[in-house]
Amino acid sequence: MARLRIGSRGSQLALWQANHIAERLRAQGHEVEIEIIKTTGDKILDVALAKVGTKGMFTKEIEEALFEARVDLAVHSLKDLPTELAPEFEIAAITERQNPRDAFLSRNFESITHLPEGARVGTSSLRRQAQLKAIRPDLQVFPLRGNVDTRLRKLEEGEYDAIILASAGLNRLGLTKRIRQILPAEVMCPAAGQGALGIEIRAGDEDTRRQLQFLNHVATRTSTIAERALLNELGGGCQVPIGAFAEVISNEIKLIGVVARPDGSTVIRETGTSRDPQILGEQLGQSLLNRGGREILHEVYGETAAAPAQP
Repeated sequence: MARLRIGSRGSQLALWQANHIAERLRAQGHEVEIEIIKTTGDKILDVALAKVGTKGMFTKEIEEALFEARVDLAVHSLKDLPTELAPEFEIAAITERQNPRDAFLSRNFESITHLPEGARVGTSSLRRQAQLKAIRPDLQVFPLRGNVDTRLRKLEEGEYDAIILASAGLNRLGLTKRIRQILPAEVMCPAAGQGALGIEIRAGDEDTRRQLQFLNHVATRTSTIAERALLNELGGGCQVPIGAFAEVISNEIKLIGVVARPDGSTVIRETGTSRDPQILGEQLGQSLLNRGGREILHEVYGETAAAPAQP
């Protein structure tokens, strides 16, 4: 069987994801190596992600290694992967995703509603901040950077009363001790592609694509096509206040889309169903823009960066 080289970020979660894919490939008889690649997003740790404004900040250096044939495939959190890939690349497979919802973690409080007035909450995401402030405008929300262990340590040390993280990453790493509440998508709409892994290869590499086909999960791919189409229609990324969550239900796709002001004062929410994920995402995205999303995103882009980081 083929020898395959995987490109991955070096964080604990990224390496778990790369090793997970490596194990599945080895089970198919492949020889697999993992090459750790440091990305722009890994190097900038003292600035809120929304203010960095580098497109593909968690993928650029890995794609360079892929283009130069130093690696054969790249394993990404799908929410970090730009919605429009350069023509040199393609997504060969999207894996079955873990729970895409966000998790509320705290040492002392059972849920968002139980937090005292003015409580300190940590999150790295404008999307989470906006939806949190919409239901609890009294809360103080602060940037939260670093790997999962660092974020959990800050919670344990009392720097925050609560933090919000993706439940999928916590489940993968076995770090679920402080989860108090899994937040419904109707309350905290997740990021497009959250919980799924995207396997990227060089465009036209038919041999590698064929070797990876067994990793592709049809329902997840269908759902995330709708989510990413909505995100692309809005021209945004994982560091702007946009949420998208789709499910395949009885041969139809149900999609929830959200655009919100970072202070939570306005939350625009749309829900739709269709059999075509691409059209559904595009139509729901246009509806959000027409209902006020265009003005919100224009304000956000002006306040953060001209080219916000995409997933």
